[in-house]
Amino acid sequence: MTFTVEIVGKERCRLGESPVWDGEARLLYWVDSVAPSLWRYDPATGEQSQIPAPQMIGSIVLGRPGELIAGLTDGVYRVQPDTGAFTPIALPKTLAPNERFNDGKADRQGRFVTGTMATRPDAGRVGKLYRFSAGGAWEILPTDPLEISNSTCFSPDGATLYFADSLRHMLWAFSYDTKTGALGDKRDLFETGGFGSAPDGATVDAEGFIWLALVQAQKLVRISPQGRLDRVVASPAPLSSCPAFGGEDLDILYVTSISDSGGRLKSDVDASGRLLAFHGLGVRGIAEARCFL
Repeated sequence: MTFTVEIVGKERCRLGESPVWDGEARLLYWVDSVAPSLWRYDPATGEQSQIPAPQMIGSIVLGRPGELIAGLTDGVYRVQPDTGAFTPIALPKTLAPNERFNDGKADRQGRFVTGTMATRPDAGRVGKLYRFSAGGAWEILPTDPLEISNSTCFSPDGATLYFADSLRHMLWAFSYDTKTGALGDKRDLFETGGFGSAPDGATVDAEGFIWLALVQAQKLVRISPQGRLDRVVASPAPLSSCPAFGGEDLDILYVTSISDSGGRLKSDVDASGRLLAFHGLGVRGIAEARCFL
């Protein structure tokens, strides 16, 4: 199938991550984790704007209309993009000194599931997986200790959580209780070491297939819910980091990328760090849930 890739981002992010489409506002948001800042893109006008963040920002999800929910270094914040205000919702005291929030998604019921990561390679597996609920209540979910939490996304029915610890090169599938948010059985779904890459960000399409960024392989892969490799898509950005479907018909795959993470990942290719838009892939996404904290 023929597809095209548009380089949308006018500026190169250092660590582009966490794109999310707001279908009501017809806007795309994403973050530069280490700049740190939030970006907003209006496809109708081409306008792009940058909103400074007070700390490193790992991920964003949709909040109530006109709001976002963000995982920053020390906790979860409510964001008003129009004013640039970041207001803390929950600041867990369980974080280690070398730990920050990283990848996250809203579950289908509007809770925020987000993991943490070590901020230094020698810090080890200090990361944890959190679930934040209405009123700022939070709980640490039972997983093995994590080094770099990533690839968080949910099946269309919300009953499966996909998740990875990047340096283990494995995407897992957990059963997920949609009523309580409790984790159930875990299974190995897809091993990425054969591509020479860790798994980075992920999303699901309307058919329930997972789109996973292989950040060191310059590729995205489409994986069936059973773990079968369905498709490999090359990217012009060597360090493509996280996909999300957007556009009025949810048929554009937006992908963030990295130019200089400040650690393991760096590229001088012009496309690196820019937001990309993949057109004509022949699949559609599903609308991301809003998070009501």
